[in-house]
Amino acid sequence: MLKYLILDVDGTFTDGGIYYDDHNNEIKKFCTKDGTGVICARRAGIELIALTGRECAATTRRMTELHVDHIIQGVKDKAEWMRSWMIQNNIEKGMVGYIGDDINDLGAMKLCGFVGCPADACREVQEIATYVSSVSGGHGAVRDVIEKILQDEGIWTEIVNKAYGAGI
Repeated sequence: MLKYLILDVDGTFTDGGIYYDDHNNEIKKFCTKDGTGVICARRAGIELIALTGRECAATTRRMTELHVDHIIQGVKDKAEWMRSWMIQNNIEKGMVGYIGDDINDLGAMKLCGFVGCPADACREVQEIATYVSSVSGGHGAVRDVIEKILQDEGIWTEIVNKAYGAGI
């Protein structure tokens, strides 16, 4: 079972678009379906880390609403951040999963035991992915990848029932 799940934001939680209003605010659209996946991952005891190269108030707000354990923004070299974090915390490759979509995620992904990506991830990411979602970024891909992780562990139904009382 994964202990940690690293979550890229742009192109993974979002469709990759960046929108600006007339007051220079950056606006992003997040899919509520991804929130279900995050809630289930948290219920399964997976520590969640949003790791993104950009800094954005909308990202902080959404990740805070989802109770993501750590929000790390403005990271230009994700692989270096991951190496340092893993060494400092004595974390092994098999303990970490990563969901991302583009070239800037590749180095960090190679340090992880599980790699998931949206359907519209770049070719290079899809080639190293453990699981390629059938869903595009910003349309529930994060939820789909988390569901796959928990299904592979045989606990998806149990976690959904605990989190939502869904009776599935």
